Amino acid sequence: MTERVTSADLLKSDSKSDSKSDLWESIDRLHAWLGANRVHDGADELLLRVLKLSEEVGEVAQAVIGATGQNPRKGTSHSWEDVQAELCDVVITALVALRTLTPEAREVFTAHLEAVRARSLGSSS
Repeated sequence: MTERVTSADLLKSDSKSDSKSDLWESIDRLHAWLGANRVHDGADELLLRVLKLSEEVGEVAQAVIGATGQNPRKGTSHSWEDVQAELCDVVITALVALRTLTPEAREVFTAHLEAVRARSLGSSS
């Protein structure tokens, strides 16, 4: 039987750490939950995780259009808080896709962030 993990479970604290503040523990748990409930394996699984990222980016665009009232048929249908939530979904989805690609997602992301920081802000930052 597969353990069902809810979003409330992801935010529960345990005696070792506060998982509300541990991004990578949550990403690992989401990755495990998706793995336990997957329909596809291997390359298809990875491809679908990456495609999910495009879906989430589209939801950001939809929220921005809704927050600015750019669709005259719908008017203002979203708030800027909706845009924030959708951007968070993009970040979470990207990190889960990265975790699907490599078990060293934290290290890969940290090294890449450091390279971007150094390239953009210089070594004195």
